[in-house]
Amino acid sequence: MKQVYFASIVVLTLGIMGCMIVSKSDSETANTDVDKMDPYIWLEEVEGDSALNWVREQNRKTVDVLEQDSRFAQFEQEALHIYEAKDKLAYGRIRGDYIYNFWQDESHVRGVWRRSLLQSYLNNTPDWEVILDIDVLAEKEGENWVYKGTTGLPPTYNRFLIQLSRGGKDAVVVREFDMTTRQFISDGFEVPEAKSDVAWISEDQVFLATDFGSGSMTESGYPATLRIWNRGESLQESEEIASVNHEDLGVWGWSSFYNNGSYKLVSKAKDFWSHEIFLMNDQNGLDKLDIPLDVKFRGIWQNQICMILRSDWRGHTAGSFVAMDLITQKTSEVFVPDSRSSISDDNMTDMHILLTIQEDVIDKVYRASFSKGSWKLEDMSLPYGGTISIMSTNIKHSDFFYTYNDLITPVTLGYFANAESDPQVIRQSPARFDSEGLKVTQKFAISKDGTRVPYFLVMNPDIPRDGSNPTLLYGYGGFEVSEKSEYWSKTGKLWLEKGGVFALANIRGGGEYGPAWHQAALKTNRHKSYEDFFAIAEDMIESGITSPQKLGIMGGSGGGLLVGAAFTMRPDLFGAVVSQVPLLDMMRYHKLLAGASWMGEYGDPDDPVEGAYLQAHSPYHLLSSDQSYPKVMFTTSTKDDRVHPGHARKMVARMMEQGHPVMYYENMEGGHAAGANLKQYATMASIEMTYLHRMLMPE
Repeated sequence: MKQVYFASIVVLTLGIMGCMIVSKSDSETANTDVDKMDPYIWLEEVEGDSALNWVREQNRKTVDVLEQDSRFAQFEQEALHIYEAKDKLAYGRIRGDYIYNFWQDESHVRGVWRRSLLQSYLNNTPDWEVILDIDVLAEKEGENWVYKGTTGLPPTYNRFLIQLSRGGKDAVVVREFDMTTRQFISDGFEVPEAKSDVAWISEDQVFLATDFGSGSMTESGYPATLRIWNRGESLQESEEIASVNHEDLGVWGWSSFYNNGSYKLVSKAKDFWSHEIFLMNDQNGLDKLDIPLDVKFRGIWQNQICMILRSDWRGHTAGSFVAMDLITQKTSEVFVPDSRSSISDDNMTDMHILLTIQEDVIDKVYRASFSKGSWKLEDMSLPYGGTISIMSTNIKHSDFFYTYNDLITPVTLGYFANAESDPQVIRQSPARFDSEGLKVTQKFAISKDGTRVPYFLVMNPDIPRDGSNPTLLYGYGGFEVSEKSEYWSKTGKLWLEKGGVFALANIRGGGEYGPAWHQAALKTNRHKSYEDFFAIAEDMIESGITSPQKLGIMGGSGGGLLVGAAFTMRPDLFGAVVSQVPLLDMMRYHKLLAGASWMGEYGDPDDPVEGAYLQAHSPYHLLSSDQSYPKVMFTTSTKDDRVHPGHARKMVARMMEQGHPVMYYENMEGGHAAGANLKQYATMASIEMTYLHRMLMPE
């Protein structure tokens, strides 16, 4: 969901209403009856002829209207100029003496995977060597390839596992690449298209979790078995070492390499928030780690099992970063947050653990050192006021990159030769929009239950306070993901530079104040997220910044659900809505694609209490022909195999049936990101922003 990417890495990083209570069987029958009464269930057939013909017709209507607006072509070109800019920062990963980077521009629409010697990169004179050109590969093989990432084998990095997606789907083809010959290995490790996870153990051995046919995947659509695959074996000959039940989320394996070896780890995930972690021994047996099921497992560093607690444990409070000795099982606290702080991120080098701490959603970075049984924290004195990201760390070496930015400050890229050195500023990205006169301020709104909810506001402080300012409010509020003050170049160019106000919500359900902030809006408390969102909107209206007629809202994935619920619950509060790749039918979401994996977040529609709550808050079921709504824009992707496009399709069809104004655009490829290449991203940006300008800033 949104910035939550589910694979093995996610496992590492990954008031009830007064309603009628019915029996389990009654609830299941009721849910089945809801399905039977749904006249638009045919739109869930992703690539069915009738469904796609309907999609094409809605797309044509939307584009025909928007292209008549003179701003459409302008916005598309401005967005494309940003996406294709040749002076973008080239981020990368350190692999031995090289830095590896994936790059897209107007000449490389699908992108190139390339590398440069690290030292020349640090000297700002990179000599990029193209290793794999995805445009050339796609044309040669007649495939709509979208690059999804690579995994190299340390310490030599002569072998890589490359992930390629057809059209941007989460399902990928995995192929082994030889860096010496610059070729895919014809008889190497290769896995057909599936929601797979393949990870190195050694040059001749990998962890393999994939689709082996009937019964091999969970109901969430992830692998139910984990195997060890030896070079020269067929997929079917690989040895199974772990499995989970069909109702569980999935199972994954990975290796954490350090100077003298590696830790081989396995995760059995029951749901999105609970999993068992195992350490594989030399006999390929699995030794379970004695840590809580709901812990946020962060890896093993110098024989210390590192974790962030989601609940109190052994006298340590939820939200704390705790280390446990692998041999003695003794625990120690690395960092304990207070009421204003939480752990945003952590990274490991050979000598330190780097902790990114957000205090009222503003980042600071500390380095943690372990000596004689205790931890020492030191502030690294990086820029303050926005968002800091630590990049390309590895417990095999000490050097790493960092970035700093905020909502109006472009990204600065810096480098540490090691955590104790002084930072070297490599370069700063050019400004992509005119921010003169704009200021970022942090405000706090008071939610319905009295909770103080922060949000970032970007505007010229001298604007009139008469409610006349077109304002865009963005939110997410789920899966413990924090919305931070980061440089939104596209929004800056197409909205802020044109005179709009922008607000970024930090509502409950996110991770802004740690596990408790997230857990406050889980399942039958999801309405707390909505109430926080309404409170921010009302705070801006009451302060005269905007008015309902001038206030637009936007969110994607779980944020698409947020804004879908917001406009159906409070249509009086908003003048425009952009719901991107959304969940909307909360009585069937668990039956569609990866939806079952999110029941730990949203609840179980087949549970009597949770199902009744979900139906009462489901945007698809809240729609009423007796209510007036703002004209809403829904966007999605045919190739999204994470959040089913049927959610948006059915919502639009029902709104049309009830006579409500609505607009719809479905990219026919692109996956959950709703775009397969830079040109598609630019077109989608223009569609959404032209709509917002027409609704809130008419010519």
